[in-house]
Amino acid sequence: MEVLWIIAAITMGLLAKRIGLPPLLGYLMAGFAITASLPFINELMKDFGDAGSVNTHSDALSHVAHAGILLLLFTVGLKIKIKQIVQPVVVGTGLIHILFSIAFLSPVIYFIFEQDIRTSFLLGCTLSFSSTVLAASVLEVKQEIKAFHGQIAIGVLIIQDLMAMVLMSGASGTYPTPWGLLVLLVFFSKPLIYKLLDASGHSEMLMLSGLGLALIAGGAGFSAFGLSGELGALVFGALCAGHPKSSELNKALWGIKELFLIAFFLSIGLNGLPTMGDLSFALAMTILLPIQAIVFFLLLISFKLKARSAFLTSTTLTNFSEFSLIVAASVLPEWLVPLSIAVSLSFVISAPINHYAHPLFDKIEWLLSKFERKGHHPDESPITIGDADILIMGMGKIGRSAYNAASNSEYRIVGFDSDANKIKSLQDEKYNVVYADAEHGNFWKRLNTKPLKAVILAMDCGDATLIATKALRKSGFDGFIISHTEYQDFAEKLLKAGISESYVTMEEVGNGLVSHALQELNKKNIIA
Repeated sequence: MEVLWIIAAITMGLLAKRIGLPPLLGYLMAGFAITASLPFINELMKDFGDAGSVNTHSDALSHVAHAGILLLLFTVGLKIKIKQIVQPVVVGTGLIHILFSIAFLSPVIYFIFEQDIRTSFLLGCTLSFSSTVLAASVLEVKQEIKAFHGQIAIGVLIIQDLMAMVLMSGASGTYPTPWGLLVLLVFFSKPLIYKLLDASGHSEMLMLSGLGLALIAGGAGFSAFGLSGELGALVFGALCAGHPKSSELNKALWGIKELFLIAFFLSIGLNGLPTMGDLSFALAMTILLPIQAIVFFLLLISFKLKARSAFLTSTTLTNFSEFSLIVAASVLPEWLVPLSIAVSLSFVISAPINHYAHPLFDKIEWLLSKFERKGHHPDESPITIGDADILIMGMGKIGRSAYNAASNSEYRIVGFDSDANKIKSLQDEKYNVVYADAEHGNFWKRLNTKPLKAVILAMDCGDATLIATKALRKSGFDGFIISHTEYQDFAEKLLKAGISESYVTMEEVGNGLVSHALQELNKKNIIA
């Protein structure tokens, strides 16, 4: 069975990537392909004299898949702050959207598919949640979890996940044990967690510490008290978020988390093959997805977000949640297959839309911006750069280093970043920085770049750098643009797009080290 999993995952993952879809959709299809081909495989085994048979049930795969979800939520927790979640736009959008979805979907299921009230209500509840796995995966790939719209989306997902956990407990009749209140003590364990991370050093010990916090302390620990292990993993990730090693810990867990999540997507397709009734239900629910997107957009606009932030957040959240399968497994097992199909179809639709969300919005901004409310918007983009000579886009480690180096020159500097919380922190440190998103093509058209002498693109996301380069040149900026990138082939792509110079990051680090060494040697030679 393990051989089939790997072969199917590689084959379908490559196929999905070939046609421009995320590999995770290939893993979903691989699960269904394995289920469909089992009769043929078992007959083939008999022809070769093997009396055994292959089946899709595997405790090992289930455990690995669950570990993948816990690790994903732990890494999401590493990038969030509680104060970013407890804000009106997040709580209001999350709760109101859940109530609307239940009120809308439950009657549809009750009257059209002729189900009883309890089943209709539970199905309406499960289909009101968005996928944390897909949304977090998409945001991580695009490096937008810390962007303004990414933080709003993650906050809404956390509100939904908390409600989903309450639903699972109520529907299954399981509630926290009387000892459940003891988990509140974990919020006082932060110093101990920090000491563990400090003592872990780097490399494999840091990765093992992360696994222990996510799977044992968070997952198994919360489950032992009758609480959701998923919530536990998220909480422990959030407790680690302020540690200096949080980014390093996320990178250390990246590979193993991605591997475990392959098992999760495979396991969805291994639940069984759909009947015509299952397909009709899944298709009907999928057809209603645009209503989910519209409601999200209007709610976010009502909280005074700009149309672009509302659109990007809505596209991230427009899908069905894997939690619907977890709920179905415990209280609605007969609905597991149709819900699996509905979740899969929503992923098929949501993934490519998210991939092209930025250029798509640029084309329809003229329409969506009409829905914006007047007044102050927390995600307002600038239209001027003041008296700055140099613009630095992306105020991460590289961007800040560039800013600090340039501030010692005669030129005036301004920094842009899409992380609103980072902007506030840097402004408190007296940096001249403002909120802006490099992937907003129309923003570059409106921005007055005439005073600029140079633009430094210091974003980590290659696609964002490419979009910004093209938009700058298209807007008429003919000055100097420089960037860094991880790969030589992408540097060549940036040069074709119109960038003045693009350097491979690690090569520049090596060149810098050699330059310092040669300077020191030359000093000694002069003295000698």
